[in-house]
Amino acid sequence: MQVLNGVIKSIEELNEDSVNNAQERMENLIKPPGSLGVLEDLAIKMAGIMGDSRPVIGEKSVIVMAGDHGVVQEGVSIASQEVTRQMLSTFLNGIGGVGVLARQAGARVVVVDVGVAGGPVNVTGVISRKVKPGTQNIARGPAMTREEAVQAIEAGIEVVRTEINRGAGVIATGDMGIGNTTPSSAILAVLGNYTALEVTGRGTLVNDDVMSLKCNTIASALEINKPDCTDGLDVLSKVGGFEIAGLTGVILGAAANNVPVIIDGFISTAAAMIAASLEKKCINYMIASHLSSEDGHKLMLEYLGLKPMLYMNMRLGEGTGAVLAMNLVDAGCRILNEMATFSEAEVMDLEDDKILK
Repeated sequence: MQVLNGVIKSIEELNEDSVNNAQERMENLIKPPGSLGVLEDLAIKMAGIMGDSRPVIGEKSVIVMAGDHGVVQEGVSIASQEVTRQMLSTFLNGIGGVGVLARQAGARVVVVDVGVAGGPVNVTGVISRKVKPGTQNIARGPAMTREEAVQAIEAGIEVVRTEINRGAGVIATGDMGIGNTTPSSAILAVLGNYTALEVTGRGTLVNDDVMSLKCNTIASALEINKPDCTDGLDVLSKVGGFEIAGLTGVILGAAANNVPVIIDGFISTAAAMIAASLEKKCINYMIASHLSSEDGHKLMLEYLGLKPMLYMNMRLGEGTGAVLAMNLVDAGCRILNEMATFSEAEVMDLEDDKILK
């Protein structure tokens, strides 16, 4: 708990001077004001996050947290739980979705076993930070203890610190865990004050019968566990998942080190909600990559006050949307660094109707 508390205390507001200086430069670049739209807002936010009016992101990393869920015993997922373990190697060898898109973005893929069912994951490159081989069934009781939740969060903090020390200037979040849309929906229901019906989506390969079962399972989990909406750790430990906890740590750790963190889809945003419940200032360091087609993701982003950059009907998870958005983050920084001002380029200012020198 000491590590977590220290990280929370070290998260600061964005650097106002850098924001103002970046804004001033942006307004004087050789273009009509606001003509690059959201890209301009992104660049200025990056300046505030990094404390530099001319931000350069350096290396890129996507951290994929993996964990399994006892709630699959209720039949909430068509896919077998064994798929969680089987997919991890595909991320690292570049043939899984996040592996392909991370390669295109020039991002390092970091895969962490924080709660995969069974014994150690014997895949070269997978980092073992296993708290426990999967959560308990949230439809019958708490997912984990409060101590286990903290342990998983601190594992995420450790991993992201290591990546930042290796040179990562931007972090993307990713997840792997069959059945994890169920705990994510439960987190949204608690923190957003929604009913199970309002937040339940289909997840992977879910038909109408399973959808109904899933909704009832979430309702049962909320009734049995009665998570406290004012206590993020209580919510996480009662209805969350180990990979969600790990991602919570990644988000908090990135914010504490003034590093932007690109939030992926539904599962990652559930972790972002938990992180924000522990320290609201960490929202300033989040960048929403895309709007998932998973029901409830829009509600999550509204809760956080974040606007997604991409609308592409994606719902794979793994970090695929987040690494895809890395290109836009890089582009925003390049605009501030490489585009000239009117005076630098000796181009006629569009408002003053004269050449500035």
